[in-house]
Amino acid sequence: MAYKKNLWFTLIAVLPVLALNVSAGNIVLNENTVGAKAMPAVIEDIAGTPFKMKTPERPTFPDRTVTVNKGSIGADGKITEAINGLIADISKRGGGTVKVPSGHWMSGRIVLKSNVNLHLEEGAVIEFSGSIDDYQPAVFTRHEGIEIMGAGAFIYANKEKNIALTGKGTIMGPPMSASMRTLPNGKSVVENDVPHDMPVKQRICDGYEGRTFYRPKSFSPINCKNVLVEGVTFERSVLWNVNPVYCENVIIRGITVNSTDVPSGDGIDISSCKNVLIEYSTLNCGDDCFTLKAGRCEDGLRVNRPTENVVIRYCLAKEGHGGITCGSETAGGINNVYLHDCLFYGTRTGFRFKTRRNRGGTVAGITYENIRLVNVREAFTWDLLGSATYMGELARRYPPLDITPLTPTVKDITIRNFTVESADRLLTVNGIPEIPCSNILIENGDIRTNRIIRTMNDADGFTFRNLEIQATNNRMTIDDSRNITFDNVTFHIPDNTLDIEIKGKKAGNITIKDGDKTIKCHNGLNPLD
Repeated sequence: MAYKKNLWFTLIAVLPVLALNVSAGNIVLNENTVGAKAMPAVIEDIAGTPFKMKTPERPTFPDRTVTVNKGSIGADGKITEAINGLIADISKRGGGTVKVPSGHWMSGRIVLKSNVNLHLEEGAVIEFSGSIDDYQPAVFTRHEGIEIMGAGAFIYANKEKNIALTGKGTIMGPPMSASMRTLPNGKSVVENDVPHDMPVKQRICDGYEGRTFYRPKSFSPINCKNVLVEGVTFERSVLWNVNPVYCENVIIRGITVNSTDVPSGDGIDISSCKNVLIEYSTLNCGDDCFTLKAGRCEDGLRVNRPTENVVIRYCLAKEGHGGITCGSETAGGINNVYLHDCLFYGTRTGFRFKTRRNRGGTVAGITYENIRLVNVREAFTWDLLGSATYMGELARRYPPLDITPLTPTVKDITIRNFTVESADRLLTVNGIPEIPCSNILIENGDIRTNRIIRTMNDADGFTFRNLEIQATNNRMTIDDSRNITFDNVTFHIPDNTLDIEIKGKKAGNITIKDGDKTIKCHNGLNPLD
């Protein structure tokens, strides 16, 4: 049989309807059962993880309380000096709770200390300053995966143990008109602005004397153990909201984030942390919602600290770029991640894997199950090259580049037991030609989408199993991808036909299993008889 490259073919896909069990665990996933409003008082033990992980222990604090009052307000109208004094003093006395009562309080940077719970009572609002002067001196922090000396966070801690931010109050950034919001986020991408061979203490980004000022996160402890964030609402951030860095034993539960009007207004960013539980949280963000990171480029390789052992459960993501995103900072590696029983309602992407050719590291051991996606632009995205605007020549697929320590790997991912109630696209893969993403399993799903696969570039080992797909468009493009299997997939599509373009010299071993019959598809060719 003679074949021609890059030829469209039509495949009849009248497959038996498969009865799927896509119930989301033991609960019905809606806004009454997941998210901050559904948080129970007690933390349930972690169970059923594909990796070994104990439930992080909730930090406890001595029965000692001090309270912010009107006398805490300084001549500048802020409680900064007084609240930091209370925190430092109670920490020296063995710890306790610093209580912020109902009311509107203004502050600059707050620094948490060991064995202190900063508790915001219902009705308490701490509004943080929009002046760079209130975030001095520069402190050790990490900005988008690069270590610097900078603003840190509205609430900051370094090398502390047993710290907490709790209550029903609100952490609020400065007004949207604040001058801080107009400051450029560096001159270029951060790895170009901060030389990787410069000592960290010299990487001063305080905004003075023409130096860069990287906007502070809302809550960002670094090098801390036993961290709790519970119940608090985060509003109007100037950058990321909750960003633990180099922390161990972290519990984030029952928080609400509203940052939809904030560029780079991520919800929760876990950066090079170990043993993390995120549960019953509601995120409404101007960028990614739940995000896992591990350092960037040469600096991330130097630090070489992974994000590992992360459980995310019973959470709600509303608006945002990605419901959950791995990357794009991946240098230290992201592994052992288990997300289950979550609802993503209106995010641009449901599950997003994101890295770049210069980001390094390995993303692996990722399991997502019992998920409901509603009104997403795309359910699954592998965005591993980026755009020429930020990455220049590194964003070009071809020619393939040499593999270096900075070449990232994305593999060993399972997504199962899910519903996609409405999406424009099911899946897009833009992989890295020199190391294709591999060993991906997507199974047990009920899907309603306009398009199925927009394009699948540079993948090696994708299995779609036990899926029922209703789509308004029957066209797919598979480019230089191989070892792709559709196993017991039911398509409800126009004319009951699939139009698949298979192209690229490396494309091959593309299989559609229809009952007892296996159909082999070849590079731009009609399936074999």
